[in-house]
Amino acid sequence: AAAPAGAAPSALRELLRVMRTIDDRIVHELNTTIPTASFVGKVDPGQTCKELYESLMDAHTNRERIIKNCISQTSAVVKTLKEEREKAHEDAALLKQLRKEQTKLKLMQSELNVEEVVNDRSWKVFNERCRIHYKPPKSQ
Repeated sequence: AAAPAGAAPSALRELLRVMRTIDDRIVHELNTTIPTASFVGKVDPGQTCKELYESLMDAHTNRERIIKNCISQTSAVVKTLKEEREKAHEDAALLKQLRKEQTKLKLMQSELNVEEVVNDRSWKVFNERCRIHYKPPKSQ
């Protein structure tokens, strides 16, 4: 899913909320798919952890790409508005639009920090439950 160009911060946050479902449900996912010692043999925890690893990597990569794309687009809008503002110092509507876009940019930049926290939490849980079943590729 791609956020529309110039997406409102609320639309971006909603998109990220939906995309973070995998991270929100990781504990449940691992509890229901990685067996306790008494159930080993009924499922392949190595394969399950590998699939979860790939899903997490995809989710994290896609969310980061979307956030950075929104930051880039909004930064370009802010730059353009600042340039216009240099030419029209008294334009109140232009100033208001510039402030609105700057606020949107700050919110999007803060989403990168949220993303880091969400990802760290997910990898911690993943490593606690999967480290004996699956070794991720060294690219991490």
